Amino acid sequence: MIARLAGAALVGFTRMMVGARAQWRASPPPGQCIYFANHTSHLDTVAIWSALAPRLRADVRPVAARDYWDKPGLRAWLSGRVLRAILIDRQRAQPDADPLAPVRTALEHGDSLILFPEGTRSNERLPQPFKGGLYKLAAEYPHVELVPVYLDTLHRSLPKGALLPLPLPLYCNVNFGAPLARLAGESREHFLERARAAVEAMA
Repeated sequence: MIARLAGAALVGFTRMMVGARAQWRASPPPGQCIYFANHTSHLDTVAIWSALAPRLRADVRPVAARDYWDKPGLRAWLSGRVLRAILIDRQRAQPDADPLAPVRTALEHGDSLILFPEGTRSNERLPQPFKGGLYKLAAEYPHVELVPVYLDTLHRSLPKGALLPLPLPLYCNVNFGAPLARLAGESREHFLERARAAVEAMA
């Protein structure tokens, strides 16, 4: 109950501060999907989560960096109890550990994901080259729709080093594109560039 109320409050706060208005270029997918987006701010996760309709939000889990979201206090509580985030260790203590293992578990349980294939934030308006995790998941879970997302102004609301978001004079749109089709025999490099271009096309 408390987590549900906190989720509603987080949606309201996010929309008040930065808008997080959903703009769908196609109909929302009816089933399981991976939303993959450009990454310019720590607000990106909550903006996409807040922009989704409640029925979609209920089944989606963000993939996020443990070193940022697993801090003691409110941030860890929100990531664990409200967002139900899948926390990834970017600095692996065990080099042989598979960082995608908890992501695969979530997909096998039927969850949808919010994923940032750049791997880290960028101050650039357009997405930087994608890392290979999205390609691996797309190949292993062909039934999961791949939905590109472009966030247009969040880097100005919570710049690197800021503790609190600044209200935006022009609210952020969360642009959802049409699902990315799989191409038989497509190389890793071609797939990742095509995925990045699908996000960039909505800029």
